[in-house]
Parts: sequence; C-alpha cells; structure tokens
Amino acid sequence: MTLARTPSQTVGPYYAIGLSRRAQHVLAEGGVPLGGQLLDGAGEPIPDGVIELWDPAGGRWGRCGTHPQGSFSFLVAKPAARDGAAPHLLVYVFARGLLKHQLTRIYFPDETAANAADPVLAALSEEDRATLVAGDDGAGGLRFDIRMQGPTATVFFTT
Repeated sequence: MTLARTPSQTVGPYYAIGLSRRAQHVLAEGGVPLGGQLLDGAGEPIPDGVIELWDPAGGRWGRCGTHPQGSFSFLVAKPAARDGAAPHLLVYVFARGLLKHQLTRIYFPDETAANAADPVLAALSEEDRATLVAGDDGAGGLRFDIRMQGPTATVFFTT
C-alpha cells in the first residue's frame, strides 16, 4: 500500500486559495495606513501568510495576504477604548507551518496613558509590551512588524 499525503495531513501554504479577489484591507475609508512585515524566526519575510485585523469595538475586519517581501497593509481607524482596555486592534496570523492561527494585538503609539493603564499591557514586561505597540512609519502612517519567533518575537495570546 502506498501512502500519500492529503491536504488535510499537511500544513499549507494554501492561503491564497481563500483570499478574495476584491480588496479586503480597508477597515476605514480614509483611514490611517498601517503596514508591516510578517517575519520568521531568522528575520526572513514570510511571503505566503494572511493577516486579519479585527476592530473589537466597531466590529469591522479586514484581511491581507502577505507579498513576496512579507509585507501587508491596511487602512484603519483607531477603535474606541472599551472595558478598561486601551484602543487596539486584534490581529490573527495565518502562515505556513502553523496548525492554528496566532492571535496578537496592535496598540496605538499616541495612547501613552491608556496603554499604561491597559490590563493586558500592564501584565507584560517592558520588552514584551514594545512588541504590541505600533510605531510611526515616517510617512503619516503606522508600522507594525510581526515576528513569529526569536528574541524580539511578537507576543501572542491563546484563543
């Protein structure tokens, strides 16, 4: 008997199949550009991942496949703060080698006081908190790189 692997027994990359042919990266018309790269443990781009952003306050979501340089981009608006949490977006990462998507958050750099009071950020070390706060991209937008492993890996949460 010859055994062959089926798609249900392997881990992708099959993400391009599920991507819509229409743009899904706009969470807010006229919003602020938010971009970054999805990187592996060696700092190399992951060119075949999918990033989903969710606005927990407004119920909006968007999806973007990563490009050959591992890059992704969205147009976002800062969500309202709620339930004692600083304004943030939820991020789901789908990538080759993952049996289950990974969940993280993006906090906004101009919310210093709210970020300091946020219970999730307060429970983390300073180094770990830094992996969850977007930076200024130098062109009026935000930059948020997602590092899957390594000494500066992004903090991920259980779902």
